[in-house]
Amino acid sequence: MATLKNPQNDRVYAPAASRKKDVAAERLLRMRSTFSKSVMVSVGVSKLGHTSLIFVDPGVKVDGAYYRDVLLTQQLLPAIREISGEYFIFQQDSALAHRARETIRLLERATPAFISPDLWPPNSPDLNPVDYKIWGVMQQRLYETRVHDVKELKRRLVAIWADMEQSVIDNAIDQCRKRLHACIRARGGHFEHAL
Repeated sequence: MATLKNPQNDRVYAPAASRKKDVAAERLLRMRSTFSKSVMVSVGVSKLGHTSLIFVDPGVKVDGAYYRDVLLTQQLLPAIREISGEYFIFQQDSALAHRARETIRLLERATPAFISPDLWPPNSPDLNPVDYKIWGVMQQRLYETRVHDVKELKRRLVAIWADMEQSVIDNAIDQCRKRLHACIRARGGHFEHAL
C-alpha cells in the first residue's frame, strides 16, 4: 500500500524566491506525512437516541436529489421514526441540499412537525451539535492510534459510535440554545469566544 502524501504540510526553509519543487526532498520538513482517506457520514441525533452512521458512497455528490431520495427517504427518516415513533420535530441547517425546493416539499409531507426554512440556523458548524461537539469527541477517540485505510476508518467509526454515551449527545444538544443566543448577540458573526 502506498503512503499518501499531503504536500500542503511540507515545510522548507529556503530563500523566498525558491519554489518547493526545486528544493531537494531531504531538505523538506515533513510536518504530517500521511492522512487517512476521508469518508462522508450522516447521522441523526436527539435526546431520545441517535441513528446509526450512514456512510455516503465515495465520489457521490450530495445534491438535493441525493439528499432527498437516498439520505432522507431511504435512510434518515426511517431511522428517526424507529427511534421516536411517528412524532418528532425535524430540523436541519441551511445547506444547499437541505433547502432545495423539492426537499422542503418532501419534508413538509413526510415529517409531522417540520420547522420551516426561515427558522433554520445557517449552515454553520458552530450551531450544529454534531459539528461543534460530537464529531470532535469521535475524532479524539478515532485518532488515538493511526488509521491505515478506509476500511479500518469505517470500522473504527462504527465501533466508536456504538460506544458513544447518550450523555455526550445530550450535552451537545443542551448547548444549542446558548449557542443560538450567542449567535444572535454577535449578529451572525463569530461568537465562539463569547461562550
